Order: sequence, then C-alpha cells, then structure tokens
Amino acid sequence: HSFIQLKSHIQNLIMLISSKCTKVLRNFHRFTYLSTQTRQKSFDSVAVAGLGLMGHGICQVAASSGLHSSVIAFEAQQQFLDKGKYRIEASVSKMVDKGKLEGEEADRILSSIIYTTDPSDLANSDFVVEAIIENMDLKKEFYSSIGNVCKPETIFASNTSSLSITEMAELSGRPDKFVGVHFFNPVQLMKLVEVIRTEHTDAAIFDQAFQWAEDIGKVAVKCGDTPGFIVNRLLVPSLMQAMLMVDRNEASIKDIDLSLKLGAGHPMGPLHLADYIGLDTCYYIVKGWTEKYPKEPAFVVPEILEEMVQRGDLGRKTGKGFYNWSGEKRGDPVA
Repeated sequence: HSFIQLKSHIQNLIMLISSKCTKVLRNFHRFTYLSTQTRQKSFDSVAVAGLGLMGHGICQVAASSGLHSSVIAFEAQQQFLDKGKYRIEASVSKMVDKGKLEGEEADRILSSIIYTTDPSDLANSDFVVEAIIENMDLKKEFYSSIGNVCKPETIFASNTSSLSITEMAELSGRPDKFVGVHFFNPVQLMKLVEVIRTEHTDAAIFDQAFQWAEDIGKVAVKCGDTPGFIVNRLLVPSLMQAMLMVDRNEASIKDIDLSLKLGAGHPMGPLHLADYIGLDTCYYIVKGWTEKYPKEPAFVVPEILEEMVQRGDLGRKTGKGFYNWSGEKRGDPVA
C-alpha cells in the first residue's frame, strides 16, 4: 500500500515539474520572441571608422550584440585595418579560452564583421561610429568626406573623449543627425557610454542613439556638449590638481595616490591613472581646453606634465612616467 502511495506521489511530482518546465519554456520562447521584435527596431547596419584602441572594441561589442545584419569595420589604410582585425580576433579568442564565449558564437561574431578600406562601403550604413585619432583636423576631414558618401538618413556618432561634438556636427552636413557616443577603455568590459547631444541634435535621433547604446549591453547616460562630457570633465582636472601638488612639493607621488585609494576608495591613485591613460593624452586634452576656454580656472597644464611630455616620459606606454613600468606592471615612483 505504501509503495502504491509513494508511486502516486512520484507521479504527481513528475507532473508538477513537467507543468512548471512547460511554463518556463513557454515564457522563455515568449521572451525570445519579444527580444527579437525589439532587436528588429535597432539599426540594421552599423559601421565603425577607426579600429584603434577604442574602435576595435566598439566594433567587437556591436558585432557581439547580434543586433545588426552587418557591422562594417573601416580604416583608410590596410595596415591599420589588419591590426584592428587582429585585435578583434585575439580578444574574441581570449574570451573563448576563458570559457566566456562558445566557439559557435565566436564564429558568428567574427563572420558578421566586414573589413574595408573603401569609404563607399559605408554608404548604406544606418549608424556610423567614428573612433579615429583625437585630432580635430583629421575628424573634420573625415566628416566632410563621409557626409557626401553616406545616405541622407545615416546617423553619425563620434567617440571623441574631449573634442567638440558641435564643431564636427556642423561640418558633417547633417548636424541634426549627429551625436557623441563616448565609450570607455577597455570597451569590451567597461559598461558606461556617455551619449552627447548638441543644440542641433534632433530629439528622436538622440533617443535612437541612446537606445542603441543600451541595446548593445551598455549603461548609457545623457550629457550636453560640454568639454570632457561628464567623466573627463570631473576626472581630468582632478588629475591636474594631483600634478600641481607635485609641482609645489606638497606631497609625494606615493602619498598622493595612497591617499586617494584609502581615503576616497579609488581603485588607483590619480598619478597612477594618468600614467596608465598616457601623459601625452592627458596633456593634449588639457592643452586643448586651456586654449579654447582660457577663462576656465579648472583647466590648467602643470609644469611637471609639460616637462615629462617634452622628455617623452609618457607613462605606461613608454615605461616611465610618474612611475617606472614594465609592460602592464607598475613599479616604484620615479625618483
């Protein structure tokens, strides 16, 4: 009798589990369907111009999202295109080796990217993200030329970290369809994207770009076209203040960094961070700001920064800055 009861209980339990599994599967298929419907509303074709440190990461993340029928990777010169392709392939391969990505998905990501040195291949892109070198003359030249190539509906977005979105927008021939999308390094890991609007940006276009940043798995924030946007507007002047303290011999490199780590909970100190970013990058950002906004007291170039850049001591990338470096490994402060 007890065996029959036990058997009955087991059968009821199996039916309950089966019912629950069916419900879960039904909800999963419904979620997948709704996800597909949402994804169809995103940009069909995305292009990334410039496959350097930031551009290759943006290209990889866009391809990984599965939102686009194609992701076009553009570089004007073959050698830089090849280097960018290698970076993407190496990054994807590393994720597979770490078990963070299945081989089949890795193949899909890599096969969805179209590499080209021909600007005309960008003609039918819905969204073009520019990530070329931080030089306004080069960016102006790019937008002046690409504006005549792309279809009128194409939206342009610059990944600049410090240059004026408005200036580029006005040269593009489509200022209402121009935004900033500022990613952070490494793009594959950093969640934040600052989406920048100018006084010319169409509200619907801005919303579309903002939604795209979220659709590809990032956390998007909104900002007007102010120097450095949110993060760099607050961060870079703080790095300069740390350098000014060194200029004035008010505290040592080690103690400044230690204080911000232990007193403010920062993962690394400001001078360590400046070395990691590149002292030349810090210098050119602030130099540009001081020339354009001479009355802004927060924008100042410390003497020590100018001297180090002139000497070629640029931090991690050259092996010497505020600290000695061996590859990615930071050593002791420079005496």
